Amino acid sequence: MQALAKLCKNLPRPLFLLAPRTLTTLTSSSSSSFISHSLTSPGCDSTITHSTNTCFTGRTLLRSPWSAIQQRGAVVHGGDVKPGNVIARNDRIYQVLKADHSHEGRGKAVVKVEVRDVDSGNKTSLRLLTDEQIDKVFVESKTYIYMCTDRDGIVVLIDPDTLDQLDVPEDLFGKKAKYLQEEMKVTVELYNDKPLSVKVPKHVTCVVKEAQNPVRGTAQAPKEILAVMENGFTVKVPPHIVEGEAVVVDTDDDSYVKRAKP
Repeated sequence: MQALAKLCKNLPRPLFLLAPRTLTTLTSSSSSSFISHSLTSPGCDSTITHSTNTCFTGRTLLRSPWSAIQQRGAVVHGGDVKPGNVIARNDRIYQVLKADHSHEGRGKAVVKVEVRDVDSGNKTSLRLLTDEQIDKVFVESKTYIYMCTDRDGIVVLIDPDTLDQLDVPEDLFGKKAKYLQEEMKVTVELYNDKPLSVKVPKHVTCVVKEAQNPVRGTAQAPKEILAVMENGFTVKVPPHIVEGEAVVVDTDDDSYVKRAKP
């Protein structure tokens, strides 16, 4: 046990911060509600207790290894900034929505980025030099279960592990909000427990509400017809697809993939 305590003491500080915080100072006798192991560091008068029933909520810096990583970030060049990145600039945190590279005259190459302020939600534009050092902030990616969308346009999600509820503005889904279905798994990117972006599955099964009838009397049958899904999207499908049939749709470009399995 002394060897283990010595090993923990000699860990590099960044690595120690990433370790789960299960070490607490013992101030009284061990409680009967949990089992603990006492460790005594050489040359140290304090005794350390290792609790075996520590609960990880992932919501504080020292309780979650990910939170520690999230606060550290990394430095990248302006030319490497891409949509979806989260960056820190002028004491503000921004999510990058668009990035356009350009070269104006004899000046240095710049990157024009459209960003959204994480705290206020306001959109603005920034100009970054391609060789400018930018602080990139890492975000947490978690899977949630879709429950419903209320009248105020708030999408209610549930953490399948903790059953905690997460409210996400429907606008964050964009047009893909129409693909949401009960108990669908969605991926949410979070910064300090605040949702920044969401993703629905790439392939979703939809039911055909209306299907266009092929035009009769033509010399050649059409390769595709228009079909309206129950979620309102119009998708080009093969002519053999009929009303009431389930098909798989690509949510990135709203295109037909295949017939859904019965």
